[in-house]
Amino acid sequence: MQSINRFFYGPGPEEKVRAWQRRLKSEQRHLEREIRQLDTATNKARTQLKQLAAKGDTKSARILAKEVVRSNKQKGRLHVSKARLGSIEVQLTQQMAMAKVTGSLQKSTEIMKLSNTLVKLPQISQTMREMSMEMTKAGILEEMIDETVQLEDDEELEEEAEAEVDKVLFEVTDGKLGQAGSVGTELPTVQTDAEEEEERMQMEQYREQLNGLLSG
Repeated sequence: MQSINRFFYGPGPEEKVRAWQRRLKSEQRHLEREIRQLDTATNKARTQLKQLAAKGDTKSARILAKEVVRSNKQKGRLHVSKARLGSIEVQLTQQMAMAKVTGSLQKSTEIMKLSNTLVKLPQISQTMREMSMEMTKAGILEEMIDETVQLEDDEELEEEAEAEVDKVLFEVTDGKLGQAGSVGTELPTVQTDAEEEEERMQMEQYREQLNGLLSG
């Protein structure tokens, strides 16, 4: 009987919910991989930053420190988004329990609110848009979610985030750079042109790797 109903009327409420939950779990794993990649790239950048500071290259060290700050912010956003995906999954479990009693899915302002936030994250934006359309048809959402994407600008690093850059420099260089905004007691070392070029290329490689991850 169930297969006949599915043929004529499409998937039932429980089947729809389970399909959405599988997609949510998949997106959570996707975000976990992004976080691990950011961790790896950030750790490499911090090591390079420490080497730059030891050689007295404060300008390059500060540039790399800004990338580390951006990476830390992005990791924070990904962790929060992963938790929100989990919250939607819990809400859907409750929906499935109610559907067994009422025979249909109910409107949810909580899922609407979480979806509105998650659609702005580039890594999962497409999936959330598709799921929101399906949930609207199923009666969970009242309307299409807000698709306005608000991305952070580099200008956010100009004021408040500058303190975070100083903090990273201070932490990674054991107090030689950062916070006070000046170089500590480290002595500049003599480098050949070849060494300087190799170091510059390595720094650019880490910056590009971080930027690639941050841009999603």
